[in-house]
Amino acid sequence: MIRQPDPKPEILARRDQIVAGLRTLLPEDALIAEPIRLKPYETDGLSAYRQPPLAVTLPRTTEEVAAILRFCHQNGVRVVPRGAGTSLSGGALPLADAVVLGLMRMNQILDIDYADRCATVQAGVTNIGITNAVAAQGFFYAPDPSSQLACMIGGNVNMNSGGAHCLKYGVTANNLLGLKVVTIEGDILEIGGAHLDAAGYDWLGLLTGSEGQLVVVTEVTVRILHGPEGARAMLAAFRSNEIAGACVDAIIASGIIPVALEFMDRPAIHACEAFAHAGYPLDAEAMLIIEVEGSAAEQDDLLGRISEICNRFDPISLKVSQSAEESLAIWKGRKGAFGAIGRISPDYLCMDGTIPTSRLPEVLRRIQEMSDAYALKVANIFHAGDGNLHPLIMFDANDPASFHKAEQFGADILRLCVEVGGCLTGEHGVGVEKRDLMPVQFAAHELEQQRRIKSAFDPDWLLNPSKVFPLAAA
Repeated sequence: MIRQPDPKPEILARRDQIVAGLRTLLPEDALIAEPIRLKPYETDGLSAYRQPPLAVTLPRTTEEVAAILRFCHQNGVRVVPRGAGTSLSGGALPLADAVVLGLMRMNQILDIDYADRCATVQAGVTNIGITNAVAAQGFFYAPDPSSQLACMIGGNVNMNSGGAHCLKYGVTANNLLGLKVVTIEGDILEIGGAHLDAAGYDWLGLLTGSEGQLVVVTEVTVRILHGPEGARAMLAAFRSNEIAGACVDAIIASGIIPVALEFMDRPAIHACEAFAHAGYPLDAEAMLIIEVEGSAAEQDDLLGRISEICNRFDPISLKVSQSAEESLAIWKGRKGAFGAIGRISPDYLCMDGTIPTSRLPEVLRRIQEMSDAYALKVANIFHAGDGNLHPLIMFDANDPASFHKAEQFGADILRLCVEVGGCLTGEHGVGVEKRDLMPVQFAAHELEQQRRIKSAFDPDWLLNPSKVFPLAAA
């Protein structure tokens, strides 16, 4: 079970005073303190854990964010930044003595510059909202996490989110140009901007993926790209997970970089087909979704070469989409995968680790062995091209023993990722879920160096407390 720190009794004793102080800083509708209205903010995507916060603030401007942080710093109050609450690692899980700083009302597109191919938006704009804002001019924003309809760009920056198309276009860090942030003292800083490289230290690189530990992101400048001439997807079905994993490694080793290369195993295939009716092969043990883009000639060439590689692994079937509609149907199942799994299991943990693609066959075999040992089903759905695994461990949250086994199973998967040369997270972040596993990947002196960076930005450790760093060593 994930352990949380004890609340500070002096803060709880001053709750009414703190709420009254926040009321002087914000419009009436921007503060929530009533217990019943705090319920929606007591958890995030890691919904097995819940804790109502002390209060919730809902600012609309960077200046309001600065005022809230300045007040909390002066009064020693912890702050938990929150976007859409889609974090699957408990990144927005509150504490009883913490104020949730909700950024969902900061949802304005501030500027779009097609000549310089960038857009500046507030942190509460959804991921898909950026693409929707520029699509009419033939542009798009490349990172596309499965939660892109809901997740917000500020959270994407905090977790360095990826998505199905990150194989070709990279994750958030590769598509980011500038940030406006606020420190715990309430100072507003601008880092980078509408230009390719910022001078001096790589503050952008440091803050991206820092999980709200260092600053609060309020505005983001991202790179927008011209849309491709066209794109087509194909399905390749195989007799085992290991064979499909070997095929993935062969595709990457060939030098071909598809725009996306996704993996689904039998449980995932059946759940997604029942949900989306996309024509997935139900007799397969594993399936790859492979997408390429470019001119019609480029698509034909790449799909032909990839088909040749797949044929070396004796596929059950190969299906190449012949239209945009067929490609959309293929992706409908994949994009709805996490919801589809909910139709076959009351609860599941969505894990997130990264491995070298050459180790895929071995890792998939060992995950199945763990599944048998724990007597818990697992569905594998992940970004195979860059080795970002998302095993979904199915359990019953109403059965404490089942939940405990699921957590142990997940921890073993993450240890396996590190063992084979990978890391604890690809895009979900550490949050509270992987916090106590950090020593598996990092030596004591490496964690100490990270804590020193945290202390330089946030000396009193008020920002997003109890996340990332093991509690015993914090």
